[in-house]
Amino acid sequence: MNAVIIAVVVMLVLSLLRVNVVLSLLVGALAGGLIGGLSLSDTITAFTDGLGGGASIALSYALLGGFAVAISRTGIPELLVATILKLIKKDGEKDRTALAKTFIILALLLMAVFSQNLIPIHIAFIPLLIPPILHVMNLLKIDRRLIATVLTFGLTAPYILLPYGFGFIFHEIIANQMEAAGLVIDMKDIPYAMLIPTAGLIVGLLIAIFISYRKPREYDRDMDVKETLVVNVNKKDVVFTVIALVAALTAQIVTESMIIGALAGIATLYISGALKVKEADEVLIEGMRMMAFIGFVMIAANGFASVIQTTGDIESLVGSVSSILEGNQSLAAMLMLLIGLVVTMGIGSSFATIPIIAAIFVPLAVEFDFSVLAIIALIGTAGALGDAGSPASDSTLGPTAGLNVDGQHNHIWDTCVPTFIHYNIPLLVFGWIAVMVL
Repeated sequence: MNAVIIAVVVMLVLSLLRVNVVLSLLVGALAGGLIGGLSLSDTITAFTDGLGGGASIALSYALLGGFAVAISRTGIPELLVATILKLIKKDGEKDRTALAKTFIILALLLMAVFSQNLIPIHIAFIPLLIPPILHVMNLLKIDRRLIATVLTFGLTAPYILLPYGFGFIFHEIIANQMEAAGLVIDMKDIPYAMLIPTAGLIVGLLIAIFISYRKPREYDRDMDVKETLVVNVNKKDVVFTVIALVAALTAQIVTESMIIGALAGIATLYISGALKVKEADEVLIEGMRMMAFIGFVMIAANGFASVIQTTGDIESLVGSVSSILEGNQSLAAMLMLLIGLVVTMGIGSSFATIPIIAAIFVPLAVEFDFSVLAIIALIGTAGALGDAGSPASDSTLGPTAGLNVDGQHNHIWDTCVPTFIHYNIPLLVFGWIAVMVL
């Protein structure tokens, strides 16, 4: 019995049964470690040794949460809400609800796409933008599962396809790991190889928008949104808030650290007076509390990944595949993609999956006489599979953090399951097509 499969299945089943994700990761890691031949002590050691890898991410998210709540107190979110509400108001007999829905969906989609390539801030925009407009979405009866799929598309498709921002990092990892495995490639070939798999994500997005979640969905409304039409905002605070956002973005890009970026933004709000000193401690704690769930999940996910890597069963899982393929290219491609899905679902990071699978997939794919472009598509798709849909992925944790601030959006059933269905299944199909035709 393979330890990787056992660990991931246990984690996913417990999560689907609404067991807390952190506990699911811990129990899954224990099950995988014991099945993989590790003693209980060694399993716990491997888990705790891996926890440190998530500490930096957890602190980043905590500071970003504090920065987000601080921003929300300055008036910019209210201005945004008021602008959207103007679209909703009836002009004569003309109901602009459809226009408002379209505006929200397109705006969030573009922001999510920009967060990966053009303005590489990843999920930092979600706690800034989503909570202030939740009551507007409630009024419009927008299904939050649709917003989750829209956000997750923007957080995954751009880095898979475009070699900019986080996409450059992803493509560089693919190129470097394939070279380390004995196959030198040109990074310029990666976007061409990933074009067909990305088309699968686009198909999934269109299905979610126009079929799966087009019907209205009722949510509890704690406030009358019309009250927010009258907005009293200090223009000086708005100006300094914009400066703080620019400072945070600039610092993050220059230092390549979300921690420094959030710190720069918070410091700007402090110095300018937009964040009142007497309120600062309460505001920052509130924001950190909002993002604490993501931080704990990312820490636990690193411990989980450490355990399944320590067992050595990732290599044996892939190695066992070659013994049953018998030269069948189509079957080989599908099984390798499925292995990529299982590993990434467990680890929660496509970036971390590439080094694990490339060393074994490259020689295996060469043995089956796949073309270079086909091997790139295989590695890239196998790594990306599972990022959408994994309970431990920041591509699902980010949307949940924004959509669940009022407790009406479940991480597993409203984010992970919808994104798994609409993205992993099409990506699996289109990725297999890419490998077979390239």
